[in-house]
Amino acid sequence: MIKLAIDAMGGDYAPKEQIEGAMLAVKNIPDIELTLYGDKSEIEKYLTETTRIKIVQSDGVIDMGEKDPIRAIRSNRKSSMAMSLSSVRNKENDGVVSSGATQALIAGAHILVGRMKSMKRTAIAPLIPNTRGSSTILLDAGGNLEIKAEYMLQQAYFATIYAREVLGVEEPKVGLINIGSEEGKGRELDKEVTALFKENKHINFIGNVEPKEVLNPPCDILISDGFTANIVMKTIEGTARGIGTILKEELSKGILGKIGLILSIKNLKRFKRRLAPEEIGGAMIYGLSGVVIKAQGSSKSVGFYNAIRQAANVVRQNVIEKVSEVIEGETVS
Repeated sequence: MIKLAIDAMGGDYAPKEQIEGAMLAVKNIPDIELTLYGDKSEIEKYLTETTRIKIVQSDGVIDMGEKDPIRAIRSNRKSSMAMSLSSVRNKENDGVVSSGATQALIAGAHILVGRMKSMKRTAIAPLIPNTRGSSTILLDAGGNLEIKAEYMLQQAYFATIYAREVLGVEEPKVGLINIGSEEGKGRELDKEVTALFKENKHINFIGNVEPKEVLNPPCDILISDGFTANIVMKTIEGTARGIGTILKEELSKGILGKIGLILSIKNLKRFKRRLAPEEIGGAMIYGLSGVVIKAQGSSKSVGFYNAIRQAANVVRQNVIEKVSEVIEGETVS
């Protein structure tokens, strides 16, 4: 059985949506067992099915707007987030799923789970929708605002193995987000990454990818530093919301528009789902010695279920062990 820890108290709608997502997960995924960390009395208000689900009492919650995440984790080891992370280091669980504060989860994962041996930097890697009806790995979405090319290479190893083992892409392609598609474009970091990536046997590097291609990329993995990729991710989210609002406003104008709106309701809902990050799953924190998935803070039950499903897939496919073999091999050579 795959054992996963659930931070039941982290997130905008906790614990209700987390618990409903957990129940949905055990109903649909037969090889998982879940441990919910949180306020037992609150959890029991919503937990109507306990098959392969147990509760561990925690005390306190890391606030979503926490300004000092490192201090918060270190001073509140009994919080639902800290206890769920610690359970992975103690080998009680194989992975963690949390909708809690992103920076606190990253800090807590470093402190309580720890980095993989020889992995120099972790990265947060959400899956973003594309026009092919599948998803693209985007990294690093905010973990490292400044980074070295050789550290990005390790992250590309991780993403390549993740794409192959979890997403089912036979030969994942890696593209570098840049201001132009021609080689030699961009900052000194981008030039260093290009030189390093194109000669590496472990990744299939296709070169630069312009931001206008982000939703229809010629690759399966988009990589950049944390500052750039985070702007890309937030631009996609904001643009999707904005286009949705504009469409709705335009279709609401005039009698014909309102008729069109009524006839287009199902299409608009499908449009919204295709661009909703929680429909795909959570963002995995790459480079840790255990599986940690960051679900959207605003996740509802289905979104949280998808993050649990994602965590189970990563554990099932031994992704971390396979990445370790590649990185250790590179270090030795």
